Amino acid sequence: MTTDHQDTDTTILDTDVLVVGAGPAGLMLATELRLGGAEVVVVDQRPGPTTESRASTLHARTMEILDSRGLLDELGTPPCEPRGHFGGVPLDLTLPSSHPGQWKVAQTRTEELLQRRAAELGAVLRRRHQLLSLTAEDGVEAEAIGPYGPVRIRARYLVGCDGEDSTVRRLVRAPFPGRDAARELLRADVFGVEVADRRFQRLEHGLAIAATREGVTRVMVHEFGRPAAERGGAEPDFAEVTDVWKRVTGEDISQGTPLWVNAFGDANRQLAHYRHGRVLFAGDAAHRQMPSGGQALNLGVQDAFNLGWKLAAVVRGSAGEDLLDTYHSERHTVGRQVLANIRAQVELLLGGPEVEPARALLTELVALDGVRQHLAGMISGLGIRYDVEGPEIHSDEHPLLGRRLPDAWLEPTEGGARRRTTELLRTGRGLLLSLDGDGAPALRATAAPWSDRVAFVADRPAAGGPLPAGQTLLVRPDGYVAWAGSGPAGLARALTRWFGTLAADD
Repeated sequence: MTTDHQDTDTTILDTDVLVVGAGPAGLMLATELRLGGAEVVVVDQRPGPTTESRASTLHARTMEILDSRGLLDELGTPPCEPRGHFGGVPLDLTLPSSHPGQWKVAQTRTEELLQRRAAELGAVLRRRHQLLSLTAEDGVEAEAIGPYGPVRIRARYLVGCDGEDSTVRRLVRAPFPGRDAARELLRADVFGVEVADRRFQRLEHGLAIAATREGVTRVMVHEFGRPAAERGGAEPDFAEVTDVWKRVTGEDISQGTPLWVNAFGDANRQLAHYRHGRVLFAGDAAHRQMPSGGQALNLGVQDAFNLGWKLAAVVRGSAGEDLLDTYHSERHTVGRQVLANIRAQVELLLGGPEVEPARALLTELVALDGVRQHLAGMISGLGIRYDVEGPEIHSDEHPLLGRRLPDAWLEPTEGGARRRTTELLRTGRGLLLSLDGDGAPALRATAAPWSDRVAFVADRPAAGGPLPAGQTLLVRPDGYVAWAGSGPAGLARALTRWFGTLAADD
């Protein structure tokens, strides 16, 4: 368990995993680590959850993730918009999902929700703690300064979730290739102005966006040809926003009261490696991109969801460290794809008249359903497919292999009420889902040595649903199908790959 004691004037904390950063990625990671049985300490410089909801969109896959952990009831029913965009070109995001479209949830609310769950599960959260140094050899030792003095934290692993200007990344000197910002959008939440809502309105001199909710208007503006400013970490002042807004739209918003102001550029960088020995990275600490279409927050939460169960298994000793290498291979690939689509969107959004032919062509292409589904799958996270087999496992190709388990109704074979597949993931364990009653005994026997980490369920799929009758699916704790078959062949190898050595050998 996490221990806390004093050594002279220094507080000493001993834990399994130190998470630096209590944004959505760090808090999601903390909940998954605790669900998997790892002790975790989270440190963050801020006094509490953000009060500036700069990210306000949860995409379908993130909503599915929250649902699979029983977190959606607290959110109620947030507003949902079925249509998003790709580089400002309208795009229907509806795909088969329990939560299609994009859901409007303030980042403040997301952080509060995840912080509460992390605390309920026993994560230790230390606010107002600034990381100063770290060393990582056989374990990790980190030094921080808190409100009551120095703190030393000893952990087996450390995960940097501390944002695009990551202190962890700087201390590790992790290569972060890519490009700096050349263009930027100015953004502000403003009270007391009346301007028409604008959805990616391209005017003669620039791009203008405005939306008013509950008396607060969010404005974003880019002046064509205007380069990103050298700000040295400082935010723009409101006068700069009002000046650019007036030059682009002709409107005066200077009488409004700014709640917050910032600028975000089109920098595009990604860590060469998400793992550096005992130090790993997730969220904006691992990749820096323009937050086009709300993808940044969602990408970070999904990083954490992929990493949490794997790191917990390694800490428990039920899996070897090679499981952590699959975190890099899976999420680095996804991150690279997202950064590429954001680069394309930036050109369409911030380019001047020269990009109009490309925008016109894309507008025609998204009318083709195959194109629309491909782009919607990238943005929503629903199109992800991991390489789950590896070189040592070769099975017949299955349409669900490497994809998320669909939300579907199941009919119990031994009586009881119908239930959803999503409900079976709530414990954070793996799942062996037999949809073929005849083969269940052999499958159950094969999986028995892993029963401490993989639940066995034998149900029938509801008629007309997305699940194939007569098949069995091995599902990872993050909801992705790791093996599929009609008999036990290959199952033991897949169980070993994803859930470690046999329980009897632990």
